[in-house]
Amino acid sequence: MQIHQNVGNEVLLDVRDLETHFFGEDSVTRALGGISFQVMKGETLGVVGESGCGKSVTALSILRLLPKLTARTIGGEVRFHGRDLLDLSEREMRKIRGDQIAMIFQDPMTSLNPVYTVGHQIAEAVQIHTGASRAAAMAKAEEMLRLVRIADPERRANNYPHEMSGGMRQRAMIAMALACSPELLIADEPTTALDVTIQAQILRLIVDLKERTGTAVMFITHDLGVVAETCQRVIVMYAGRIVEQATVTDLFARPAHPYTQALMRSVPDRRRGQQSRLPEIPGIVPSLRNPIVGCSFAPRCPFAIDICREKTPVLKYVGPAHAAACWRAEEVMGV
Repeated sequence: MQIHQNVGNEVLLDVRDLETHFFGEDSVTRALGGISFQVMKGETLGVVGESGCGKSVTALSILRLLPKLTARTIGGEVRFHGRDLLDLSEREMRKIRGDQIAMIFQDPMTSLNPVYTVGHQIAEAVQIHTGASRAAAMAKAEEMLRLVRIADPERRANNYPHEMSGGMRQRAMIAMALACSPELLIADEPTTALDVTIQAQILRLIVDLKERTGTAVMFITHDLGVVAETCQRVIVMYAGRIVEQATVTDLFARPAHPYTQALMRSVPDRRRGQQSRLPEIPGIVPSLRNPIVGCSFAPRCPFAIDICREKTPVLKYVGPAHAAACWRAEEVMGV
């Protein structure tokens, strides 16, 4: 089921029934089980869930960066400005990646080329997509390093990735992603490898740049605190499916899915005191190598009844812009 947003907002990215599988020698992992969502022009959409739920696979499927020998998108549509990206040739996709849609990856050390300077890598992206001269592209690279608040950008442009700290490398990745003024920026857990202080700086930087440039952001994270600080809307994923969609305000005020509630209880709260143990979600995420009967969260859910184990729930509205895939959503919201 496609949950549509308010009429009047311009849809930038429209994902419909997206299915992605990974193929092993004797097994198939159903990484995405037919997910649908939209990213509106200029908004920040949070994509949240624990490791293995399909967040990063969603981003790689959109940009068609899946490993070709082991993974394939077998169904659905990814419409950007009305064009289905899954139907484009690889040459056409290369024109879109880094230009109209850009991505910040989790680990900048493995995403940046160690044998080229940071300035060279940013300038190369500018040259490929804009046709600028080498001198103009290098000037743009220095301008972008200045924009992401790297001190002495003229000198830093000549640094190799290993000569920069983790925080500076991540800023350089952001500079590269924004160099061609993309309409959509996909940020895949961009602060995972950084210490808490640098994490906060990078988050503020992304928010500030988004407000300055008008770029829409799809923010992939497992941290609900990040969602609360940076996003307008959020989708919650579990076992390759979307289990809840809402505005951030609605999600935190009245979560409608037991999994969302469990995630929120697991967020550290200073009021509990340092000695208290965080609540944990019992059980484990189901294997995606076998078809799941019923609700994928049912084995771990305190609300589960017979229908939950027998029939897969679909997203249904529980509020004006709030939907959940739960047979007992109204009761869950009342708890």
